[in-house]
Amino acid sequence: MDNRTANYRLSTEIRRNLASCILGKEAEIELLLTALFAGGHVLIEDVPGTGKTQLVKALARTIGGQFRRIQCNPDLLPTDITGVAIYHPKNEAFIFRPGPVMANLLLVDEINRATTKTQSALLEAMEERHVTVDGDSYELPIPFTLIATQNPIEFDGTYTLPEAQLDRFMMKISLGYPDAATERQMIISPNASSPADKLEAVISIEQVAQMMEAAKSVHLDEAVADYIIRIIRGTRTHSGVQLGASPRAAISLTAAAKANAFLQERDYVIPDDVKQLASTVLAHRMILHTESRMNGLSTEDVVRAVVRDTQVPVRMER
Repeated sequence: MDNRTANYRLSTEIRRNLASCILGKEAEIELLLTALFAGGHVLIEDVPGTGKTQLVKALARTIGGQFRRIQCNPDLLPTDITGVAIYHPKNEAFIFRPGPVMANLLLVDEINRATTKTQSALLEAMEERHVTVDGDSYELPIPFTLIATQNPIEFDGTYTLPEAQLDRFMMKISLGYPDAATERQMIISPNASSPADKLEAVISIEQVAQMMEAAKSVHLDEAVADYIIRIIRGTRTHSGVQLGASPRAAISLTAAAKANAFLQERDYVIPDDVKQLASTVLAHRMILHTESRMNGLSTEDVVRAVVRDTQVPVRMER
């Protein structure tokens, strides 16, 4: 069995494990795995009770990595995330006590309830993959993925995420309500209250790191790279857009497209990989003109229009 086939079987086992816990959300599970293997962070925005936390707990159990959870509130301090140096009298030295950020999978629950100062403590970890405490830097585990959740309908006591932080999330996804048949299956399940607690790891964290490296090596043809750039630049020139997708967005879309191809057992990216992920990767990074928002235009509408109007490459070489 070659490495590509072995990796595909492992990813299939991960999907099956997660689907047994989070019912009827195969598309969202696929997006989460795409972000994981692309090395990106994910913002899950949805109403309470739709399974956001259960999905992340299920993923953590499935990959067998270090998992930590932070429940955000206005009293949370930056050191509660990064850790703190404590003076040890016996050794006459400061000893670093790591915070929950030192994990392979970090769940930041209700991130918009943390103050802006605390939110900013996450920026270095998300972008640089290390934290700085009292002038000393500490590397985060490999791999490190941050998954944050927020409630889009409750605004009392919340702090809106700034554009600089939103741009560091590779994807923004929503789970939504299940259909009637799936919801019925949920309530009659013997593990309805805590479905993730029964899961066991089907892959090691070392294998996850190897699969991430394999996803990075997926071939990107120059024609597809040009296609991505035309989409990115199209978001900047659209008449309804005040701030289009950034260069970081182009890098994220490329990495996500490679990971998607990897999960489909391909060693090359096709335009459909880009089309499939464009809205999820780009929409939350853009700002519309006030008039456009008042007219009911959304950033998702803009991305779909740009993708529709961008010429697809008809020939690629490997």
